[in-house]
Amino acid sequence: MTGEKSTGWRLNRQINLSVVVQLILLASLIIGSWINLQRQLDLLQHDVNMLLDGQKEFEQKLELLWCRSVSHEYRLRAIEKSPSEEDITEDMF
Repeated sequence: MTGEKSTGWRLNRQINLSVVVQLILLASLIIGSWINLQRQLDLLQHDVNMLLDGQKEFEQKLELLWCRSVSHEYRLRAIEKSPSEEDITEDMF
């Protein structure tokens, strides 16, 4: 039996050094890309938070302006509806 020829597949477990180097470089590129992506996402999150804060401030200022414009509108209507001093003196005579 030992003299018979083997017809099955044999797995060659030798790994070429260049393949190892290529795998290490590929892994380092993947890790580097992942780290860069995380950094970009952190910067984007910071920018979005800044935009949200700016939007809140803008909404507060806009609401204040709206309240002031309503107040001025009521004052203007009150002035237009109130009789002037000249009208009062004319009615008396």
